[in-house]
Amino acid sequence: MRGNGQSSDAVAVLPRRFHAKVEIRWSDMDAFQHVNHARMVTLLEEARIPWLFDDGRPTVALREGCVLADLHVRYRGQLRHEDTPLDIAMWIEQLRAVDFTVGYEVRGAGAAPDSPPAVTASTQLAAFDIQTQRLRRLTEAEREYLGEWM
Repeated sequence: MRGNGQSSDAVAVLPRRFHAKVEIRWSDMDAFQHVNHARMVTLLEEARIPWLFDDGRPTVALREGCVLADLHVRYRGQLRHEDTPLDIAMWIEQLRAVDFTVGYEVRGAGAAPDSPPAVTASTQLAAFDIQTQRLRRLTEAEREYLGEWM
C-alpha cells in the first residue's frame, strides 16, 4: 500500500492501437519541405486501409460503402521527408450504430512510442449502402471488431 491508501499494483489501461508504417513520398512535401496538409490526410487514409479494409477483416464490407463524415487534423510538430516511414497509431474513439470515429497519432521514424506525436487527428466514418444511397447499420461482426480497438 502507498501512503495514500492506494494499492501500488494499479495499472492504467491504454486503448489497443493498430500501427501502420507509411512512407512519405517526395511529392508529399510542400514548398517549405513539410508534409502538405492534403497529403497528410491521404497518409492517414493509407494507414487505415490495411486495418479496416483488407481481405479477411470483419470490416471488409466497408470497402464497398463507407463515407468520411468528419475530419480533424492538428499539427503539433513538423514532419519532413527524412521522418519516413511514419508510425501511424489508430484506435476507435467512438462507436455508434452507423458510424465510428478513428483517433490517430502520427510520429516520425525513430521517435519513441511515448514521445509527443507530431500530428493528432480524428475521422468519423459511416457505413454506406451504395445501391440505396443511404447510411446502413454496422453489422454485429463489424461492431465487435471495431469495439476491440476502443
